[in-house]
Amino acid sequence: MRTHSGPPAGVLNPLRVSEVQSVSSSHWGCLLALGWDRLQRGHASSIMSARVAIQKFSFPFSCAARLPQQHEASQEGRVQAKALELHQLPENGILSQARPVAVIGALVQNRKKTPEGPEPPDGGDTPASPQPAAASGPGAPAKLTVEGEDQRPAAKRQLSSESAARTAAAVKKSAVRTEAERRGPPKPKPHLGRGDPPAAAGERSRRRDLFTGTEVFVGVDAHVVSAGAELKEKCVYDVKSIVQSITRGARNELERLRAIWVWLCHNIEYDVSGYLGHSEKLSAPEEVIAAGRGVCCGYSSLCAEMCREVGIECQEVPGHSKGIGYLQGQSLKDVKSDHLWNSVLLGGHWFLLDACWGAGRVDVQRESFVKRFLAVIEFAPPLFVEELSLKLSATSPSVASKRFDDFYFLTDPEEFIESHFPDEEKWQLLDAPIPVEEFERRVFKTSAFFTMGLRLIQPHYFHIVTDDGEANVSLSFSRPATFTYEITQHQDLLHCGAPEQRESSGSSFGLLTLSHRSMKLQLLPPASGAYDVKVFARPEAATTALVWVCSFTVECPIPRAMEEIPENPFLSWGLQPAAGSLGVAGSSLGSDAAEVEQGAFQLALKTSRPLMMLCELVHPGLEAAVAKRCLATQIQPDALACHVLCPARGFYRLSVFVRDYEKTEVKFQNAGNFLLRCKGKVVAPDQLYPPNLGSACGPGTRTLEAGLSKFSHATALVSTQQGKCNVTFQNQRDLELHAVLGREEDKPPAFPLSRQLFCTYTDSKVTVSVSLPGAGVYRLGLYAKVTPDGEFDPMCDFVLRNSSDRPGAPFPAVYSAWRRGCVLFEPRVGVLERLAWVRFRVRVPGAQRVSVMGETRTDLKLNKSRVWEGEVFSGSGLQPLKLAAASGESGDMAVLLTFDIEQLGGRDVETSLQTGAPPNTATW
Repeated sequence: MRTHSGPPAGVLNPLRVSEVQSVSSSHWGCLLALGWDRLQRGHASSIMSARVAIQKFSFPFSCAARLPQQHEASQEGRVQAKALELHQLPENGILSQARPVAVIGALVQNRKKTPEGPEPPDGGDTPASPQPAAASGPGAPAKLTVEGEDQRPAAKRQLSSESAARTAAAVKKSAVRTEAERRGPPKPKPHLGRGDPPAAAGERSRRRDLFTGTEVFVGVDAHVVSAGAELKEKCVYDVKSIVQSITRGARNELERLRAIWVWLCHNIEYDVSGYLGHSEKLSAPEEVIAAGRGVCCGYSSLCAEMCREVGIECQEVPGHSKGIGYLQGQSLKDVKSDHLWNSVLLGGHWFLLDACWGAGRVDVQRESFVKRFLAVIEFAPPLFVEELSLKLSATSPSVASKRFDDFYFLTDPEEFIESHFPDEEKWQLLDAPIPVEEFERRVFKTSAFFTMGLRLIQPHYFHIVTDDGEANVSLSFSRPATFTYEITQHQDLLHCGAPEQRESSGSSFGLLTLSHRSMKLQLLPPASGAYDVKVFARPEAATTALVWVCSFTVECPIPRAMEEIPENPFLSWGLQPAAGSLGVAGSSLGSDAAEVEQGAFQLALKTSRPLMMLCELVHPGLEAAVAKRCLATQIQPDALACHVLCPARGFYRLSVFVRDYEKTEVKFQNAGNFLLRCKGKVVAPDQLYPPNLGSACGPGTRTLEAGLSKFSHATALVSTQQGKCNVTFQNQRDLELHAVLGREEDKPPAFPLSRQLFCTYTDSKVTVSVSLPGAGVYRLGLYAKVTPDGEFDPMCDFVLRNSSDRPGAPFPAVYSAWRRGCVLFEPRVGVLERLAWVRFRVRVPGAQRVSVMGETRTDLKLNKSRVWEGEVFSGSGLQPLKLAAASGESGDMAVLLTFDIEQLGGRDVETSLQTGAPPNTATW
């Protein structure tokens, strides 16, 4: 229910109209001057109360009164007196010479002459001045008093530039209010002050024409907050006193209006209890100020009253709003309006503002009022935010954290109409007004939608019907932003108590993707029915929660049959808007879902600088431990790669996290999230990547830093159909190296996996030979001592995939004496036939003697190629064969390699385990 509350009635000394008409024109100077003097001195017998002080009138003003009959022919029944225009006075100037009389008059009788000034928005009749003089009661006649300028003391003639430039037409209060409400906005004044040129005919002034940004008001805002706190502490509830205090120092009408608006937002809270009917609504200005709360009409009437005190024309505008209690899709035709806001005249143009919405919002669930988060400052330049915070803290630390929504201060009509629909079309202030049906259908947009520079691409209206189970929403943005959304069962109330802020998305019924300057949301409701969709956003660089920006209603007649989409807590699909700043320059995959073929997929990222990468794979039916075995990542100085395996059909979320390679203290940040869909063949559980796979697979940044280069295999994945492969590379820094072979074992192997590795190091070239014992997937890990006294650090892992079921023979067991330069040519297997002659060929740099010892001892001979060779009898298998060498003058023999001898029942496992080599490892 809307309540109109006018200012309290003042007192006028009664003067009959007949008496006014009998006053001759020669007496008007004295009469007017007398009234002015009494107003200045606050005389107890003044004909006007303090409530009708000169600041209440809209300036410049004129006086019109009924003249005697003899003057009617030439003056058309009116005499008019005007003070100097404002532009003729210096700023804050004082009149030092005699001036034309200042007139405070009352419109006694309408005549044919039309007052000056532009037409109201709808071009209708010219309304009476909206600033009423106080009246003693209904039908009380107005009284005019005039005092000549030269009859007043010098002190009384010291008028401010603003006061001296203004005149007013005073009328009976009830008559003015009725006339103003009937006729709409009054005509703008021709002069509003120095520096405010009148707008061209037919043009509408915009908010940006008045000020570039709210940071220009930082001084005004700080003063208002401080002064308001002092007034509240002193229990000052008088409108005039408050306005005088908060506008002190304001240089123009715009700053005075800003001071009033900020004071209202900071000091008046919405009366939730009164709105809900738990208590009586407060609407009278003094009641609202004293209680510090009021409903919409309390805000609007107090705003109008305070504007009158500083001479700003202000109208209360009734209409509909999409606030609390608004039912989405309801028809507002023939429905009584439920809200009040204001329109003010600045620079000859009308502007809209809503202090009620600027102050905060109502939490319906908790039945409380929540001070509005500072949406505008959140998107403002950091220096402005810092300056305002410092000023507020310095002036009044207790209110330094107060917040208000600047969007509803002089809002442009094209944006204001999205949430406010006036009863009278002219108050839309639009060149092409819209009907109420259009207002009802439009998408609801919060203030953050506009302050973030968002624009709606599709749909045009809030109600969407799915097509093949799908609905789409698209927004564009002028500044980088982050988005998320929420989809819930439909509720009739637009403001149903749901949070207006959100940290992440908890919905798996849609796909949100970002491009360079647009956001696309593909909605996939899970079942038939109606749903509410809220879109949230924040500036890309912000760390605060995302805020509600717009809402839709989705009607789904028939849902699309499809697999569940995993939740995406990182808000959007594809590369994140901040990926570029994190060092990710491009991706092989966009924001759309990628089809996975044969159960395997590779994501490639280009980087602008060396990065570290971690990946996460999520599937609704996949355990985290299994998901880890589905990823293999390769990290290179200018590229990143992630190899993905899909063990189940459906949708997967692949999330990528990065940080600068050298900045180990910096946390990983999300750079992208990619949607994968596997519809066909899947990977068997035994074909997943080996457990304990490192984050750096294949050659990359880490191996280059260690001086390991020229790898024979540039990728992390190596496939073999024979069960054998060689991995070669250059060890330019002569580091001590170590290799490990591993796989997931169902049962203990016949030989340790270390026997399936054999490493050869000649000059700077390293060869790692692998003979795999069976089909499956293996991990080959390379380690190096980067510092002589340090530990072995991981360099990289290779994933070896063997498709051959034939087991590969093990290599001989390797001992520490096998060092750089040693090369085994024959035999290349570690298990020899029993009772057989075996040819040995080996190079051992610096050796004086090389022998093979078993049941007998055989010395090898050195040929011209510096290779030791000879024929050796394997024996009956009672003892393994040991290859040993003597170096230096001592002649002591050191074991280099050992070879097992096959037994009649197969390989001698027990003998192989007595070699003393560490399990699954090889060091050289």
